[in-house]
Amino acid sequence: MSKITLDLAKQIIAGAEEKAKRIGVSMVISVVDEGGNLIAVHRMDDAWLASIEIAQNKAWTSVALKMPSANLADATVPAAELYGLNTTNNGRLVVFGGGIPLVNDGKVAGAVGVSGSTVPHDIQVAEAAVQVFNNKFSQ
Repeated sequence: MSKITLDLAKQIIAGAEEKAKRIGVSMVISVVDEGGNLIAVHRMDDAWLASIEIAQNKAWTSVALKMPSANLADATVPAAELYGLNTTNNGRLVVFGGGIPLVNDGKVAGAVGVSGSTVPHDIQVAEAAVQVFNNKFSQ
């Protein structure tokens, strides 16, 4: 498994930012390692201040649970099996889309978290980041 370096995190962020610019949104993009430790965070001009923490927590959620944060949406609504999950772990778990694990050789190497627009836009930008990561290891 490959370690996510600062250089790689910068490339991942650049790919995500390019996508965000194409769809016309200002985002915060975070990259964490396999332990959920912050490697890099990037706030585009005019991106929401609240998105700094949200993006980091989306990435942390994806590493901690080894799944995209979007996978939690249906299971955490009132009366669903995991209702209230977002109140655990000191409120760090984010239960909507924008966090996606970075997987190499079947193991979670880290994650990206994106916040700053609608959930579909956050997911699109996070997917662009994942594509940069995947391209690095498919060559």
